[in-house]
Amino acid sequence: MRRPRAGLTLVEVLVAVVVLGIGVLALTGSSAMVTRMIGHGKVETHAALRASRRVELLRVAAGSTSPRCASPDFAAGGPLIVEGLSESWVVAPVGKVRRVRVTVSYLTIRGTRSAVLETGIEC
Repeated sequence: MRRPRAGLTLVEVLVAVVVLGIGVLALTGSSAMVTRMIGHGKVETHAALRASRRVELLRVAAGSTSPRCASPDFAAGGPLIVEGLSESWVVAPVGKVRRVRVTVSYLTIRGTRSAVLETGIEC
């Protein structure tokens, strides 16, 4: 009579090691991609925040004079480089509602990227 064998064969162990190795490699590759995506999102968020701050500064400048929009600070400007971000803005010269376009550019490994914010400020 044969006894049932206990344990694993060498082939079964090798297959398990290969499957585990493939899983670890996939996890490592995806974690590197996630890290890059988080870094890109951080810079993009910082650029969008910078553009939003510029729009608010222009909105305050527009309301600081009577009549509205007569302040010399309520005009196109830039480029202004702060913390590695290049910020420029364009303000329409006339109109009851003036179009404002703020562009914040930043350098990445793949070249220059931009975050653009457009709005209207009532005069």
